[in-house]
Parts: sequence; structure tokens; C-alpha cells
Amino acid sequence: MKFCFILSIMISSLFMAHGQSEPLEKIDGNLDFQIDSSFYITEISDELFAKMWGKSYKENCTIPRSALRYLHLLHKTLDGSTKEGELVCNVKIADTLLEIFKKLYVAGYPIEKIRLIDEYDADDEKSMSDNNSSCFNFRFISHTTTVSKHGSGLAVDINPLYNPYYKTVNGKPNIEPFKGAPYLDRSKNFPYKIDHNDLAYKLFTEAGFEWGGDWQGVKDWQHFELKTEN
Repeated sequence: MKFCFILSIMISSLFMAHGQSEPLEKIDGNLDFQIDSSFYITEISDELFAKMWGKSYKENCTIPRSALRYLHLLHKTLDGSTKEGELVCNVKIADTLLEIFKKLYVAGYPIEKIRLIDEYDADDEKSMSDNNSSCFNFRFISHTTTVSKHGSGLAVDINPLYNPYYKTVNGKPNIEPFKGAPYLDRSKNFPYKIDHNDLAYKLFTEAGFEWGGDWQGVKDWQHFELKTEN
């Protein structure tokens, strides 16, 4: 028995040395270890900034690089799989976002993708159509010189394909992403739907964010933004 135990330890060590370890969830069964090692915040590295330049961080960006932070996190998908996620946000909400995403992960809340929007060339339509959740993407509010909430990294979109933006413009519907049209009827039940009973809604609003689904005249069910400071 003693020999078998020692042999088991040696085999486990060999697999660990070759990167063939057990899934992170199974390491000592320790969820705290998983969270501590996988949820973290860093400044924007030179390597990351090079990827962002000309995409989410455009040449006319008025937000200093020092005001942004990189978040690494984990999230659950609809089938319960664990995936790595990363996003860039404003330093003002970095700690808050990390805590919210920790709680969503522990609760098994499904988020399909959390990838840097630069992987989509900072194209919002492409990112949203792929149901990618994101935060910072510099831009001004249309026809103004005011930086949008996403432009300053103070807004987050969650599962955007199933929670689209909707507004009537000159009598015609404007839907973003366009593929989100089947999910405009919020009386229906479907995966990833955000409403007032949703955990993301509760966590974000409790942390001082407002939800675009509560807006009048326009609906942005994917969108949570930090309330305007008085």
C-alpha cells in the first residue's frame, strides 16, 4: 500500500511537470485558490497596448493609458464549462468589476465570451454578433465631442447578442447587433436573457451601475454603465 501511494505521488508529479495537471477546479477542490490565481488586475502592458493601438485605443483617444486597467478572469458558459476572459476598463471600476465577475463565476452565471474587442478589430457589430461581452472601446457620442461611457471604459455589455440595443430612428428600427432582432420580445424566455430577476442586473445595480434596459425611448438590455457622478 505504501509503495502504491508513493508511486501515485510520483506519477502526479510527472504529469504536473509536463503541464498535464488536473483541471484547475480539481486542485485540492479549492475554489479560493482558483479565484485568487485567475482573477487579477494589471496596468496596460506595452504588448497589450500595441494590440489596442488603432483599434480600441484610437489615435484620437482622449483617455490616458494610465487610466485603464486589464482584467483577467474566469467565466462559466451555458454548458457549465470554465473559460478564461479578459477585458479592459477604467481604473475607477476595475476593482468593482473584478468582484462582480467573481460572484458571477461562483454562481455559475453563463457568459458565452469575454474577449478583448481588439480581436474583432474594435468593431462593435462583429463583437456583439459573436455574443462577446466587453467594456472599453474609445469613441465619442454621435455628433458630439463627449466621450461615451464605453469610450471611457465605464460601461460593460453582457451577452449582447441576446440583449440587444434597440431604438426607433426616423420611424425605422435600429437594432445592434442586427442578429439580435429575435430577442427584442422580452416576454419570451431564452438563454442569457437579462431582466430584473437576473443576477448580473442585481450585482451591477447594487454596485452603482444603471441598466440600459430601464431607459425610456431606447433600450440597451446588454448595457451596464457607471452612474454619472454629480
